[in-house]
Amino acid sequence: MIAPPWLKIPPDGYGAIEYILEYLSEELPKLGVEIVLFTIGATKLRLKGVKKLYYYQDEQYEHIHKTLYDAVNIPLTQSLFALNAIKKAGDFDIIHDHTFHLGGSSMAHLDPRLFPPALCTLHGAFSTDGTLRQGLPDNRSMFAQLGGSERLYFAGISHSQLKNAPRQLKPRLLGVVYNAVKLSELTFRRDKSDYFITLARFNRDKGQHVAIKLCDELGYKLKMAGVVAGLTTPRQLLLELVNPISPYRHFADFKYYSDEILPRLTPDQIEYVGNVSGQRKISFINRAKALLFPIDWEEPFGVAVTEALACGTPVVAMRRGAMPEIIEHGVNGWLADSETEFKEYMTRVDEIDPAACRRSVEEKFSAPTAARAYLAAYRRIIARHKGSD
Repeated sequence: MIAPPWLKIPPDGYGAIEYILEYLSEELPKLGVEIVLFTIGATKLRLKGVKKLYYYQDEQYEHIHKTLYDAVNIPLTQSLFALNAIKKAGDFDIIHDHTFHLGGSSMAHLDPRLFPPALCTLHGAFSTDGTLRQGLPDNRSMFAQLGGSERLYFAGISHSQLKNAPRQLKPRLLGVVYNAVKLSELTFRRDKSDYFITLARFNRDKGQHVAIKLCDELGYKLKMAGVVAGLTTPRQLLLELVNPISPYRHFADFKYYSDEILPRLTPDQIEYVGNVSGQRKISFINRAKALLFPIDWEEPFGVAVTEALACGTPVVAMRRGAMPEIIEHGVNGWLADSETEFKEYMTRVDEIDPAACRRSVEEKFSAPTAARAYLAAYRRIIARHKGSD
């Protein structure tokens, strides 16, 4: 199992992929799977049936927002280090890659005499007309080139995500395995406080500016958590904001925060609390009246949404991306088609039963469910290639 090199497992706060790798590393050995986890040295997992290998000792997240030419060597080194170790060992049954872009391109043409087949989980989004209008390059061209790789397979994280996959890739798709959460760590709470929350990295697509606008208009309290261009605390952020030559000024997420979030913060009503983790994160979520998710893009999943629901906290979201696959309108949250509807549903969150929120995750998004689905995918791939290697 190949993890990105950016964050340790489990992460401190932000890090959806790393949380997923944590529960897979716990659940798959219970099903008889032995795992070699390619991660970073700072990962602290000590689990029976899991061996840790690494090239980088420390998290590399400080480099993730740098230009391609400055940072691409980091994930490439991670992938190549893992492949060299796999080739040297010679006894792996399957590779499960979680690096999205680089995994498939690194493994598309591996010699079947030296390497096992591979499954890549698609943790990111395919390009859409909306992202192309923003001037972003079309990543579907790369995935289209991977469609002819006969020993390389892909799993999506939502049906919405896979609708945008290029047709050339579709023969290599094994369907959807939803991201999951560790229910044992997410404490259910029925009684709520008087504040709303957002929980995401700060980016225009995540829509924190919309949450601020609507809470301001309704007079509601809003607490916002998440990283800003890799910065995790209000103090770190303040130091960069007052620094006229801060390198962070070149990052879009930092500019979004400084221009559209910071000027609208108000004491005792609209607040940024930094990155949250551990028990602080759970208390932050399970005491909230609702999680606001006013996204302006086709979100491929949304782990924060399932975390909130597991805590009994309803979600108000835009009807974009995978949200209709997670939220049952009027049962565990509300789906809005406009800011006007979103604002109305914010006033109706008390109609949602917290117990129904928790049940929706127990039934569909538990860690054991995801682990069993991946094990079935492994067996399917291995059986396909048995005797042909």
